[in-house]
Amino acid sequence: MYTEISILGVYVAPFAVMMLAAWIVTLPLSMLANRCGIARRVWHPGLFNLCIYVIILSVIVLVVGAHQ
Repeated sequence: MYTEISILGVYVAPFAVMMLAAWIVTLPLSMLANRCGIARRVWHPGLFNLCIYVIILSVIVLVVGAHQ
């Protein structure tokens, strides 16, 4: 079971922290996709970025859940 995380005395849901971590990982990947030209080859670049974000978030949730 996930427990709340105290950040400067404010309790935050662990999923919110995982979402932030996934966003931080997704930013360089989307910039890399733009630089390599992958973003021009996909049908909808915004949807592509959303899918990458969801995949990364799912991996983070599964890894954190496996360690608890």
